[in-house]
Amino acid sequence: MKKQGTFDRHDGGALPAVSQSPAPSKPPKPPQPSTSSVSSVSSTSSPVPVTEPHSAPEPPSPSEGRTRNEVARLLLEQGPLPAAAVAEQLGISATAVRRHLDALVADNEAQTRQAPRRGRRGRGRPAKLFLLTEQGRARFGHAYDDLAVSAIRFLAEHAGEQAVKAFAERRVSALVGPYREAVTRHPDAAARAEALAGALTREGYAASTRTVATPGSAPGTHGAQLCQHHCPVAHVAAEFPQLCEAETEAFAELLGTHVQRLATIARGDAACTTHVPAEPVGSEGRRRFPPLAGDTAEQRDIDSATPNGGTTA
Repeated sequence: MKKQGTFDRHDGGALPAVSQSPAPSKPPKPPQPSTSSVSSVSSTSSPVPVTEPHSAPEPPSPSEGRTRNEVARLLLEQGPLPAAAVAEQLGISATAVRRHLDALVADNEAQTRQAPRRGRRGRGRPAKLFLLTEQGRARFGHAYDDLAVSAIRFLAEHAGEQAVKAFAERRVSALVGPYREAVTRHPDAAARAEALAGALTREGYAASTRTVATPGSAPGTHGAQLCQHHCPVAHVAAEFPQLCEAETEAFAELLGTHVQRLATIARGDAACTTHVPAEPVGSEGRRRFPPLAGDTAEQRDIDSATPNGGTTA
């Protein structure tokens, strides 16, 4: 055995023969993420998308409106049609046609369906056909008013004016009858008028009320005006005023007081306006006529000048 640090001679040269054991190495430390690397990772991550609120679509320009109407009319007359057929017949680009068709679908004026397959089934999706909805057909108008007028004319000719009056009363009873409890539970005519306006609005009459002074009433006493800004049967009522008369009579019964119809859309006014005077509601839900002994001369004049004791169309 040789001592450490001695030399062996080999081929005439002296080489160190060191047999020292290597020093134990320390385990490597795991790499620590630096602040810069963390920031670089966060900066390269995908940003969170921000959802912008959808703005209302802008109305089409006059030229686009005319083209859209032509597209809708073609669907009305020849539909259902694919977009390519619409573009070919109108002589405009398929891109423009699809824009108008998409707008009609978004407005619920058109809908789509899959074209029926004929022959062998090929590859790809079936063609999409476009057709108008009921709302889209309304763009070109309906003859419902003319049909209603013809029907009531026939009723008057074959059953007499009394039958027309009975029909008008039945119609208005079906209109306001479901709201009777909601209206009559209020203690005064003004509150009842407001409740009736809400009921009429739900039926499509766009009604409202406003406070007004009643001629001949005590100082500080105010009545109400019931205004209907739309009348779905105005065209029919222009020829058959029995519809307005039955409506006014039903209002008087619900409000518990005599009322006076001041204006009607059927006669060309801007709104159907009914005056509701400020007075207590009768125990039977309406006031009885002829006028009561406590009425002023002006109230008696109103009652005597209007049919049904103060109710007029």
